[in-house]
Amino acid sequence: MATIDSTNLTITEKVHVRVRLANENDIHHIYKLFYQIHEYHNYTHLYKATESSLCDLLFDKTNPKPLFYGPSVLLLEVSPTPFSDNDNKNEKFKPVLKQFDLRSDVVDKEADEFKSKSCVEGEKNDVFIAGYAFFFANYSCFYDKAGIYFESLYFRESYRKLGMGRLLFGTVASIAADNGFSSVEGIVAVWNKKSYDFYVDMGVEIFEEFRNIVDTDCICCANKYS
Repeated sequence: MATIDSTNLTITEKVHVRVRLANENDIHHIYKLFYQIHEYHNYTHLYKATESSLCDLLFDKTNPKPLFYGPSVLLLEVSPTPFSDNDNKNEKFKPVLKQFDLRSDVVDKEADEFKSKSCVEGEKNDVFIAGYAFFFANYSCFYDKAGIYFESLYFRESYRKLGMGRLLFGTVASIAADNGFSSVEGIVAVWNKKSYDFYVDMGVEIFEEFRNIVDTDCICCANKYS
């Protein structure tokens, strides 16, 4: 059940969820979600992407890569009404459908801004993008085949603490297992206890002795070498 007024979407009792592979129609929403996660971490000064550059990165048709080896984005969409379970053989990835019972109402003040643009013709129009997972293939001397680097997981504020993060991260882990990847690896902010505890609860192993290294413009270290 849901109500929509001029500014808010309110979902009550239960919410229907679909996890699907992003496409070019989603680039505006992906750009905004990437910006929001930079805001969350106070790193907007490092956000240099544009919608055009993101489109070139995520949907590069000049140098296509095997599915899930290049930069990949899964989007989690929500709706107050059920999604159809049509088996579209043309889809590269079969969407994951699930229903969540709500303990309290979900009030989405950004619903109109994040209304999905990727519904097929004739499909319902009450679909909204709630979050994403961004990942790609990586390589390590620890393994003899590619793994998945889990770059980020993010939900808009209205859709946090509902169990959707477990579904999205679990979907990426299933992709890795089903496609023969060696592992799923990533980083977590040590100050973000909720995120840290989430990954521990999901069963991942955290290596406390390692730290991430970053040269944000690829110049600092190069200048020291030259």
